[in-house]
Amino acid sequence: MLLTFLIIGLAFGLYMAWNIGANDVANAMGTSVGSKALTIRQALLIAAVFEFAGAYLVGGHVTQTVKKGIVDVELFADTPMIFVAVMLSALLSAGLWLQYATWKGLPVSTSHSIVGGVAGAGVAAAGINGVIWGKLGFIAVSWVLSPLIGAAIAFVMFRFISATIMSSKNPDQRIQKIAPFLAGLVIFILTLSMIYKGLKKARFEFLTDLSMTKATVAAALLGFLFGLVVFFILKATGNGTERKRKKRFSYVEGHFGWLQVMTACYVAFAHGANDVANAIGPLAGIWAVFSTGEIASQVGVPAWILAFGGIGIVVGLATWGYRVMGTIGERITELTPSRGFSAEFAAASTVLLCTKLGLPISTTHTLVGSVIGVGLARGLAALDLRVMRGIVSAWVVTLPVSFGLAAVIYWILHYLFL
Repeated sequence: MLLTFLIIGLAFGLYMAWNIGANDVANAMGTSVGSKALTIRQALLIAAVFEFAGAYLVGGHVTQTVKKGIVDVELFADTPMIFVAVMLSALLSAGLWLQYATWKGLPVSTSHSIVGGVAGAGVAAAGINGVIWGKLGFIAVSWVLSPLIGAAIAFVMFRFISATIMSSKNPDQRIQKIAPFLAGLVIFILTLSMIYKGLKKARFEFLTDLSMTKATVAAALLGFLFGLVVFFILKATGNGTERKRKKRFSYVEGHFGWLQVMTACYVAFAHGANDVANAIGPLAGIWAVFSTGEIASQVGVPAWILAFGGIGIVVGLATWGYRVMGTIGERITELTPSRGFSAEFAAASTVLLCTKLGLPISTTHTLVGSVIGVGLARGLAALDLRVMRGIVSAWVVTLPVSFGLAAVIYWILHYLFL
């Protein structure tokens, strides 16, 4: 029976990973595609490389079997098969909801999907006390918090770019002066984000154990050096006074294009490192029961499971990722590289801020909020409110839908096998 559940778990885990790639991963590259900084093929290739690298190289030896600790695994200490059924139900329910959302082109949170799945199956298996409701409520804070922070930062960043560069008489000359500062700031934010969010303590203890002061100094130094390199590169290209005026804005947008791609690569890498656990966490728990017969809240993750999850994510991105990419990059508001950069920068900054504050974070909600912030900086008319209503509605129903699906799936599995 346990072998049967393991085989089913592998299938459900792959299905979940495929849907993570199709829905969540597309967020990282959607703005780059929408702004024309990358073609869809380029975005798929870059995202595949960085997602897989994050999942396989930095995904961590140890992961939580129950996302966010919302279910007490001790409740299932004497009934490991019940625990396995809960994990299977969570994987399938989250995967089904993500597939529906992707089909509709709606970017939703995979973390909230798996949280709802675990909670629903936990209640079905252990009753109302099977879920730590306080934890669930704390997670729900991110529904409102992360997109608002992302929107605010994106709004301020794009207004800054508009005032200092786009509205100047010589934007091509202004970008040469400001680009080194922006490049250094991006490296500073991405370095800190990688230390506190993208890297796993088990593998990079020498970095993740740095104090905030030391990490900030190291990130600032790296950002300064990178900005200095950009300064000399731009200086060597000339001051651009001979460029025709109609080409000046395309020149400016070209610089924001590579800045945007940098931040998109980080988002993809950090996503692979962290959100692969949404697929392999429950699968790793099933594998632990199969190999040791014991249940644990945290388990070792074999390299083949990390690779398994990474491959599933890449396949999902390549096959269906274009659907959500279109929503993020084109349907919410019209994006250019400077606007896309503002959104990506805001998303990375929000991830860093919320991680250090210990607040729950949804990369999807953050990035969508950041894109909305850029649109608001241009005026409410720049936003497609109908698309926004559809996205917000999908966010609201994610938890209850995955909760209900998981409960039904658990009851079916219990009836058939237990």
